[in-house]
Amino acid sequence: MSDQETVANMERVWQAIIALGSTFTEQEWKTPTDCPGWTVQDQVAHMLGSESRLLGLPVPDHTPQNTSHIKNEFGQRNEVWVDWYRSWLGAQVLRRFQEVTGKRLKVLRAMRPEDFEAQTQTPIGPGTMRDLLHIRIFDAWVHEQDIRRAVKRPGDLTGPVAEHAVGRVAMAMPYVVGRKVKPADGTTVVFAMPGAAGRTVALRMEGGRAQSLDEIPVTPTVRLTMDAETFTCLGCGRWTPEAALKAGKVQVIGDTALGQALLVQMNIMI
Repeated sequence: MSDQETVANMERVWQAIIALGSTFTEQEWKTPTDCPGWTVQDQVAHMLGSESRLLGLPVPDHTPQNTSHIKNEFGQRNEVWVDWYRSWLGAQVLRRFQEVTGKRLKVLRAMRPEDFEAQTQTPIGPGTMRDLLHIRIFDAWVHEQDIRRAVKRPGDLTGPVAEHAVGRVAMAMPYVVGRKVKPADGTTVVFAMPGAAGRTVALRMEGGRAQSLDEIPVTPTVRLTMDAETFTCLGCGRWTPEAALKAGKVQVIGDTALGQALLVQMNIMI
């Protein structure tokens, strides 16, 4: 996509979150989500903190009280913003989110081609500002879906933002297969996702690496079929493989042991 299409997708997901949040009661703001320790409000506060940092706003001088759900230093930094906003009403956090993302949009719309090429640090290592924006769209959509599942208001599972987010998870599947599971050379794996935002990822192990296939094998070693929501929930660590299988969200055909191993290793979020 072009840089301006990327900015448009960033705006789309932010506006979707604002429109959704504007309908919430205070009780809904405090609803727990699939992220341990985080409520609906905490999800928005997290995104608010991320965009505040990118604006260069100072980090609150604050020490979170409950850190039992935090796994690493990256999570510790995120929690400062999240916990800072916990004393606010949900509607107040949403208004602040709207203010900050509005300022961010002004910055993004003013960026020149060379600005998108500028080097920066991303959550997955060094990259360009363009790379960082692609990650921010993905991250915001994932958290929007966390919120929607919590309040039982599904939506935005199709369209350019959803397709982008599913694509980000799909990009990681060669790593999942080739580096985390490491089946024998000659093994073929297909992740099949029917639906508008879905796609099919076909891989073959060659020389100890998972290579993408242009043609989908008719009888792969294992085929994992699931909808795009299940694919992203497993890829982002929101659902456990056991829960997805029990709910009938995943169909495994072929080498079931390999299929189980792949499901266990699908989580690629830091």
